[in-house]
Amino acid sequence: MGKVFNALKRVDASEDTVPSAAEQVALESQNFPEVDSRETGHTHEDEAADRQSPRQGRWDDRLSLATVTTGPVAESIRALRTRILYPNSGPIPRSILVTSASPGEGKSFICANLGISLAQGVDNYCLLVDCDLRRPAQHTLFGLSNRSGLADYLQHKKKLSELLVSSGVEKLSILQAGPRSINPAELLGSASMISLVDELAKRYDDRIVLLDSPPLHAASETAVLAQHVDGVILVVRYGASRREYVKALADAIGRDKILGVVFNAYKATMLDYKVFGYYEYQQDYYYSEQ
Repeated sequence: MGKVFNALKRVDASEDTVPSAAEQVALESQNFPEVDSRETGHTHEDEAADRQSPRQGRWDDRLSLATVTTGPVAESIRALRTRILYPNSGPIPRSILVTSASPGEGKSFICANLGISLAQGVDNYCLLVDCDLRRPAQHTLFGLSNRSGLADYLQHKKKLSELLVSSGVEKLSILQAGPRSINPAELLGSASMISLVDELAKRYDDRIVLLDSPPLHAASETAVLAQHVDGVILVVRYGASRREYVKALADAIGRDKILGVVFNAYKATMLDYKVFGYYEYQQDYYYSEQ
């Protein structure tokens, strides 16, 4: 976990910076556990999702910014995608949990844009699951209603094919959080949830499942979910993340599970600009959660 704590020291140390919205992606490749391969097919669920399209033109502006073909944000997201799709060793992780230590660090934004980027690739489908039943955000980012979703699946045993919706991006489906629940911890820690995560990851060998998970400091069940995915991405907000919370998160998840760390709302130094060629200036608010 040396990169995690070196990154935090870097956050604390620099005050003489130039504003930029480029995430600096520090990924530490790990050996991922084997995932069962099954016959590929995207008929029932994906066709159902295509029939339930989001309201057109209602994407959050931050998604539009990050999905342009050029710019530091788009490049950083693509770099993250590349590290996932081409690990130094082991198979591609098919189930990835995206989380943070505390609320407001931008994990939903990173998760949404990573999902878009993965779906825009040649070989993979992506399913984005909003597991943050307390403070869901994916429906807001993609302009969806959130009338039904994961909570309905777990509480009312609705069919998954009836709950998936299209993101508006080919090959990217979304399982929204659904209506607010009075017992989110019990739902996310249930046997049904664990079974769902396992099944989604193993059902198709060309699908990557992204789980937008609650922050660990706000929801202890995140540590349980982390044990049932192939890997975890930690989102650390520049200048805001508390070191002790990040350390607790890393300890709870375990070093072997952590695929890497994403700096959100990072303020690049002039050296960063010279090295990475980031000459575009963006506003920090594009990288924070509401």
